[in-house]
Amino acid sequence: MVEIKPLQPHGQLEEVFDGVFFVTGTSTPVFQGQQFQFSRNMTVVRDGERLVLINTLRLDDAGLAKLDSLGKVDAIVKLGSFHGYDDPFYVDRYGPKLWAPAGMKHDNGLETDVEMTADNLPLSDAELFLFDVELPEAILRVDRSGGVLVSCDSLQNWLEPDAFFDEASKKMMGDFGFFKEANIGPGWRRSANPKRTCFDRLLGMSFSHLLSAHGTPLRDAAREKIKGSVEAAFAG
Repeated sequence: MVEIKPLQPHGQLEEVFDGVFFVTGTSTPVFQGQQFQFSRNMTVVRDGERLVLINTLRLDDAGLAKLDSLGKVDAIVKLGSFHGYDDPFYVDRYGPKLWAPAGMKHDNGLETDVEMTADNLPLSDAELFLFDVELPEAILRVDRSGGVLVSCDSLQNWLEPDAFFDEASKKMMGDFGFFKEANIGPGWRRSANPKRTCFDRLLGMSFSHLLSAHGTPLRDAAREKIKGSVEAAFAG
């Protein structure tokens, strides 16, 4: 059975690159019996008259009106195994196709409609990157403004806690090293155990910017900053 989750507080949907929009809101997951509260982001990419929603975040009525003014929601994309909380809301409201990498599981009653491959993507100007890990995790590179990476949990850009964090989560996530620029997601890294070779492949792509499911947009210097994070993470 598909379960639609309640609306949670969020900010404004804003254009950050040409035809690429970004909004930050609230996540309240439960890990090992404890609930946390921190921020998560949705990226919306306009492709002609179509809208593709990546790392979905449920919007309020004003946000949905803004979304509808941009085009028709035609596809939603699940990049990471630990996301998808609001996918059912958009499937119910708009009836889009749900795209995901091979092997992606959905714990909300949904199933993948279209498997993403290098030759089959929901955007005409996108490129797919897949991590060699057990639980599927992907990145989309959108060929705009010098190349925009859209990531889920693998690459994050929380510089500091924002308004969507509670106090307990601020402390815990600070202690575990979440607040770093162009960060390899600490929780994801512990669970997925990605190899250095994954990031070497990623750095072989051409890009300038990063839009993650967690943190603020990283503009212009994303490749350089990610390279530095990889060097530090795998030193020695």
